[in-house]
Amino acid sequence: MACSVSSSAIPSMVMVGLSVLSFAVASAGNFNQDFDITWGDGRAKILNNGELLTLNLDKSSGSGFQSRNEYLFGKIDMQLKLVPGNSAGTVTAYYLSSKGSTWDEIDFEFLGNLSGDPYILHTNVFSQGKGNREQQFYLWFDPTADFHTYSILWNPQRIVFSVDGTPIREFKNSESSGVPFPKSQPMRIYSSLWNADDWATRGGLVKTDWTQAPFTASYRNFNADACVWSNGASSCNSNSPSSTSSNGAWLSEELDTTSQERLKWFQKNYMIYNYCSDTKRFPQGLPVECSSTS
Repeated sequence: MACSVSSSAIPSMVMVGLSVLSFAVASAGNFNQDFDITWGDGRAKILNNGELLTLNLDKSSGSGFQSRNEYLFGKIDMQLKLVPGNSAGTVTAYYLSSKGSTWDEIDFEFLGNLSGDPYILHTNVFSQGKGNREQQFYLWFDPTADFHTYSILWNPQRIVFSVDGTPIREFKNSESSGVPFPKSQPMRIYSSLWNADDWATRGGLVKTDWTQAPFTASYRNFNADACVWSNGASSCNSNSPSSTSSNGAWLSEELDTTSQERLKWFQKNYMIYNYCSDTKRFPQGLPVECSSTS
């Protein structure tokens, strides 16, 4: 089990991505302008003139939303405050995904738990329809008490998951070893709050307590420094990563030494599952990309 460390014990971090490339950006967001509520029959609400979005789940239905823009590479930030109290059985999913049978996807999923027990943060990366790259973590704070920033840096070389600026996972481009990497399919941002008590908490042993409903997750401060995909073309096409390094550093951003050390520290203390260590699951040998940090 991960050790318990208060948020005050975590020193300042070097941010993983740089907020740049304004010419190609859907920047500091407004939910009315940037997102569509896609399901939930009124359970999702945009409030405060577009500054706040809430998803609700009751016994009849959950709810969800998606971005109006599609992106092909970017640094995506969203602040979330998760379902408080007894959230067992619920899942709050926040992810990027393309369409089709060979889709790409980059996942944050927050698996609810009984009151007082920590959420499990579940991450996964799909490329060409293949996933099975799960890593799971605890967090060093209560994600239901306040908003925290969950970020995805996605460029042609790597995907970095970060929480409040701390990198927690890196998935590198290993195409040279025959591993597909998400780089050609534009993805939208999606989020949903739904009931998954057949598997979410202790493998489905703990069911959703509907007397606690409605369950609510909240969102604010969306920001995307990103290449917007529109009409079959990227807003970054006329600017290669090399020629925009001064303005679009996230397109070639990598973890510096300090961030690499923070990543190792976080995984040592808070990782609870890593597919790259699961020799029982992969008796014929671990996946190729596991030879590097992924």
